[in-house]
Amino acid sequence: MKQLSELWRLLRPRQWVKNGFVFIGALFANAWRQPHITSRVILTVVAFSLTASSVYIINDLIDRKEDAKHPLKRHRPLAAETVSRGIAVSFSTVLFLVALVLGLLVSKTVLLILLAYLVMNLAYSLRLKHIVILDVFIIAAGFMLRIFAGTFGIGIAPSQWLLLCGLMMALFLGFAKRRAELYAAGPDGPTHRKALDNYQAVLLDKMIVVTATCMILTYSLYTMSPATIQLHHTESLIYTVPFVMYGTFRYIYSLHQRTAGSDPALQIFRDPHLLVAICGWLIVTLWLIT
Repeated sequence: MKQLSELWRLLRPRQWVKNGFVFIGALFANAWRQPHITSRVILTVVAFSLTASSVYIINDLIDRKEDAKHPLKRHRPLAAETVSRGIAVSFSTVLFLVALVLGLLVSKTVLLILLAYLVMNLAYSLRLKHIVILDVFIIAAGFMLRIFAGTFGIGIAPSQWLLLCGLMMALFLGFAKRRAELYAAGPDGPTHRKALDNYQAVLLDKMIVVTATCMILTYSLYTMSPATIQLHHTESLIYTVPFVMYGTFRYIYSLHQRTAGSDPALQIFRDPHLLVAICGWLIVTLWLIT
């Protein structure tokens, strides 16, 4: 039973919330009410969740020695040696093979996106995470691949404004994560990432402001786009912008209060203000487009 619990922890299930990006295409293309589209989106989400968990295991294998020195990450199963490397490799392989089968059931495009996600993250774990700025762009690319899987992968043409908004959101979360890691390290403390040695707080703060501004602007422009108004038969999506603004500002506030940023998936459920903003945005959006 203990071994099963440790294997479950290896999956990092709370990170699966990130795969909500897969739903964006169907939601804003008014395709979520079509059963055959919804079933393919759900399959894609499951496939991405298994792929992401497989990647997390590989990353934990590579970083287990460094994680053992980290005050929080040392409790991870591989760093704590509660799961053997052989079992972890086998588990990761099985997860990815199942994900590939599910991806192929949806489309060849989804299959290729899953493969691209794995290759990109292997490169990130082995080398690219040590390259300043590029490391955040790789993180953002992972979110964009989720959006691509939920659009191109199931035959939905995404809005260009939504793609830009998704990119800016992903970059915002990535730079906020690095800022939180700098806070955790302290002004003179050691960093557990080589890339952090080349980041300065003022630089990250500027990048956070730029990406947050672009995210809000691109989403606002999407809501006012003639194509959006024609598709959803409403000009009222603009009224969902305050939810996006409040959620963004709340996240930045929490980041500088040192209670957010390092783990966006956890922060969503930890901060009631952020959770209400997200739920409010979703409820109002669904109400307006149905």
